[in-house]
Amino acid sequence: MQGWSSILPSVSHYLRLTIRPGLTVGKAFIVLAYTVAIVYAGLLKSNPFTQPVRSGWVAVSQVPVVIILATKNNVPGMLLGVGYERLNFFHRYAGRLVVLAVNVHALGFIYAWSIAGTFTQHLTVPHYRAGLIALVCADVLAFFSTSFWRNKFYSVFVATHIIGVVVLLGAICMHSNPSVPYVLIAVGAYALDRVLRFVKTRYAYAHLTALNELGMTRIEVPVVNAGWRAGQHVRIRVLSRGMGWFGWAECHPFSIASVAKSPNEEGLVLMCKKAGTWTTKLFDLAKRAEYGEAGGYQHGVRVLIEGPYGGPGHTLFASFSGALFVAGGSGITFALSAVQDLVQKDLRGESRLKSIELVWIVQDPSMLIPLIPTFTDILSQRTYATIHISVHYTQAGNAQSALKTLSQKPLPKDLTLHAGRPKLAQTLSSVIDQACALSLFKRGAPRKSGAGGINSTGPCGVIVGVCGPGGLADDARSIVGAVDSKRRKQVGGVEIHEEVFGW
Repeated sequence: MQGWSSILPSVSHYLRLTIRPGLTVGKAFIVLAYTVAIVYAGLLKSNPFTQPVRSGWVAVSQVPVVIILATKNNVPGMLLGVGYERLNFFHRYAGRLVVLAVNVHALGFIYAWSIAGTFTQHLTVPHYRAGLIALVCADVLAFFSTSFWRNKFYSVFVATHIIGVVVLLGAICMHSNPSVPYVLIAVGAYALDRVLRFVKTRYAYAHLTALNELGMTRIEVPVVNAGWRAGQHVRIRVLSRGMGWFGWAECHPFSIASVAKSPNEEGLVLMCKKAGTWTTKLFDLAKRAEYGEAGGYQHGVRVLIEGPYGGPGHTLFASFSGALFVAGGSGITFALSAVQDLVQKDLRGESRLKSIELVWIVQDPSMLIPLIPTFTDILSQRTYATIHISVHYTQAGNAQSALKTLSQKPLPKDLTLHAGRPKLAQTLSSVIDQACALSLFKRGAPRKSGAGGINSTGPCGVIVGVCGPGGLADDARSIVGAVDSKRRKQVGGVEIHEEVFGW
């Protein structure tokens, strides 16, 4: 079944255009419609300067919306087939509108009381004091929710969020009794989410390996070998003294880099890039773990694994005729999981794919060295689909030593190394050509299952999966949108799935 992006490619292309990092035209339309609805509800037969009660009710009515969009397991995400991380943008926007409505509600009363000279007198009333506390909590939440605090001081962001929300909800109940049902809905949604997160959490031992060339830590959990789809991620806590006094309390998301029910029984594999304080401590812990110094556990460390979450949702990669995966840096974890899963499905005759292309963009060619065995294993599989992996390095300054090392390691025929950025438009065109050529043996004559995949009568489209920084996703979107309409129709449509760094 074709997605809307294949049925209405022009509309989909324009909706995916980037206005600024993290904001597309499609998202802008949604938040504009939501804003209009909130403003209409706040202004209908009401003047916010003389009747500020209405804005208070608007704020309270949206509290459950904000809380539900903040949970990891929520109904909107299940129905839409998207992970919580894709709804986080709307959670933040709805939260800002709630804070705005709270301030309009409070300032209206504060202004009236100040003019009348009764401000101090009103603050002696308990439910007015509770309202003032709620106002302070809302503003504190808004201040510590900015990107500066989220990116630079994540622990402060989390602590203020937890304390602020608890106090805010309590203050709302004390401020207005009719608001209690809204608070109970929000609390109920959050409680359900916590229960589901507990159910989806596993306690296990993990083996750590420091991948120096990649600047990553490989986490291998052999006892967890099933229960996820390619492209999904888990949230992990490392319970080790080596992570510091409070490092054990931090929970971080990482894409799964292995396939479920792997034949080599390596279990769940994560590859965590050294990008901050916590991941740096994890990398150092992995180095010590190799010598049996990781908190006294010679065979690994204790971890809590929660998930899985996210992933391609309703998109089934194996239902397409061609697949192009583009990964930037640590985004290779998403691509590895997806390609390994497609290889296994191809071997079982459960895939329509005829051509798989993996493009990995790195800074230094030495980053290829640790993954040569993995790539070699993928390419050695006798699949019906053609598989090609190309690695492109963008910095040639320190490349000589790495290239010398790689020259001593024979690479598989379908694994190539190139200098400079890839020409994605040409690569996508090649995947489309192969998908069409290998699919159209005889239109109307279904291919037998097991001889190259599930029954199909022609090209079933091409999927482009991209994982990396926002700029890489923008490039992929632009290239997909530029595909000629005739070729798009010939191949059965070209769709895109994005996994973008940052939040």
